[in-house]
Amino acid sequence: MAIDLSRISLRPFKLTDVDDFMLWAGDDQVTRFLRWKTFTSKEEALTFINDVCIPHPWRRSICIDDRSIGFISIFPGSGDDRCRADMGYGIATKYWGQGITTKAVKTALSQVFKDLPNLVRLQSFVVVENIASQRVLEKAGFLKEGMLRKYTYLKGNLEDLFVSSFLATNSFPVVDP
Repeated sequence: MAIDLSRISLRPFKLTDVDDFMLWAGDDQVTRFLRWKTFTSKEEALTFINDVCIPHPWRRSICIDDRSIGFISIFPGSGDDRCRADMGYGIATKYWGQGITTKAVKTALSQVFKDLPNLVRLQSFVVVENIASQRVLEKAGFLKEGMLRKYTYLKGNLEDLFVSSFLATNSFPVVDP
């Protein structure tokens, strides 16, 4: 059954998200392409939400009817790098392929350039094998700039990554209801 995308929202994390958080952050399929390890306990998740998610400068919970089903994070640069930020995201497997992540990225784009006034460039790095994530970025209006060969270790494997970007001067995508 397709999800009504008008039910999707972004909001800061809350400690009460812990049970919903465990449903997706405890799934190896969701964390496969993330730098995070898969969460294995509610206590570990509570600590992460409290110490990392809540104080983070721009991390939002992707929600359906205010229930956390994933996340989107913007990591702003500082100093001479304050003009750019890195973006990452993940969503529960049961919601893959339904346009939810694309809507979340488009929604984030409409907010983050207002929230971070020095931001000119938002970039995202995607493992070459992660075709679905590449498609999300493309549908959200990111430009794929190229492949970075043997760029970083991810869970012990040296990976090739694609880098894509969205500039403040780009046309912002329409966020469907």
